[in-house]
Amino acid sequence: MNPRSYCDGITRRSILRVGAAGFCGSMLTLPGLRQRSAQADKTAKSGEDVSLIIVFLRGGLSTIDTVDMKPQTPAEVRGEFTPIETNIPGTMVCEHLPKTARQMDKFSLVRSFSHFDANHGTADHYVLTGYPVRPGFNVNLKPNNQHPAHGATIARKFGPRGSVPPYVCLPQMHASGGSSFLGSGSAPFVVNADPNSPNFSVPDLMPPLAIEAQRLQSRTNLRQEIDRFQKSAEIRANRSARALTTFQQKAFDLMTSSATKAAFDIGGEPNTLRDEYGRTSLGQCCLMARRLVEAGVRCVTIDHTNWDTHYAAFPVLKNDLLPQLDGALPALFRDLFDRGMLDTTLVLVTGEFGRTPRINNRAGRDHWSSVSTLILGGGGIQGGRVIGASDALAEKPATDPVTPEDLAATLFQRLGIKPADEFHGPDGRPHQIVNGGQIIPGLL
Repeated sequence: MNPRSYCDGITRRSILRVGAAGFCGSMLTLPGLRQRSAQADKTAKSGEDVSLIIVFLRGGLSTIDTVDMKPQTPAEVRGEFTPIETNIPGTMVCEHLPKTARQMDKFSLVRSFSHFDANHGTADHYVLTGYPVRPGFNVNLKPNNQHPAHGATIARKFGPRGSVPPYVCLPQMHASGGSSFLGSGSAPFVVNADPNSPNFSVPDLMPPLAIEAQRLQSRTNLRQEIDRFQKSAEIRANRSARALTTFQQKAFDLMTSSATKAAFDIGGEPNTLRDEYGRTSLGQCCLMARRLVEAGVRCVTIDHTNWDTHYAAFPVLKNDLLPQLDGALPALFRDLFDRGMLDTTLVLVTGEFGRTPRINNRAGRDHWSSVSTLILGGGGIQGGRVIGASDALAEKPATDPVTPEDLAATLFQRLGIKPADEFHGPDGRPHQIVNGGQIIPGLL
């Protein structure tokens, strides 16, 4: 993919260079395993078997050029692309999404998604958490969460299924994908590697998929040496060395479990299926997400860049971004449906905002948060529907505006989490899971 920088100067390559060490305070840790163990038996009474896949198109998908086209408007609004029919009569999408058009019956479009923040970073946080940022927010922190990401909330409420982690981010963690005051026990397992790479493996958090037995034993011995060091330190502090050892063993078990290794072994998929998803980062991340959900992961967040199309938008969309999306998205919905997983897997496709109704003087579109379109399917969402509408020029919602708070309420309701439930921060202060949102009408 073209390593174009965002308008704020950050490149995709610079993000991928951030290794696991950069997230040491917000990823899988031994205290986190302790907290997850305590949560393992506290599952929800309804929705506990529903998983969530978030495909986050960072930079902002131009929904006016893709899934909410305005062909009757002037050229400076409608753009260069032509709409085509989907398999739902009367519903149109972009000509460069023909495969997606044939899967429209499996997902719905919410064409009235709207909020007030048109800035990268702060808008990302709003969409991924359901909470706008407060004063003091630092967009440059990784993670920068003032409130937990949706995946962290799910991990806290339900805990893991078996030996796989409940919340996974790939190919890296978005800066707003962290757990905030929920702590490391709810933070994501971060892959920090591209599943489309020929030599893909998950660094830092698990051994290579084909690690030799001798090397594995060496790592066991190294862990035992660390264990002895930790024991002496804990004894001096009169703390529970035995508990620490237990959770070190759990960490090692997670890294070497057959279920975890199998879930991440994307090479086990048939080449024909990998080709259908597309031999791209987005395509292989979507395939990996399906594998992870199949293995028991509760939430997978895919962070895909760069959709910040300020200039030369139409060739970039036509030749690069939309072919990737039109491989990954319809393959994911079809694959989930054919495996009988769509009813228990909710898929959300969104960016932090949309793009301006009018094309700028660089043949691109700028940030536009007033209205854009969400793609939602599976997990009890009725497919083939169009909810809400933008106005004639796609400048604002014409009907039924939907906010990030409403999106959060809808996601959690489908997963069996009560939006009115609360968490308590380290200071004991209560935090509502959803910031006053309402269930999006017409989706169920």
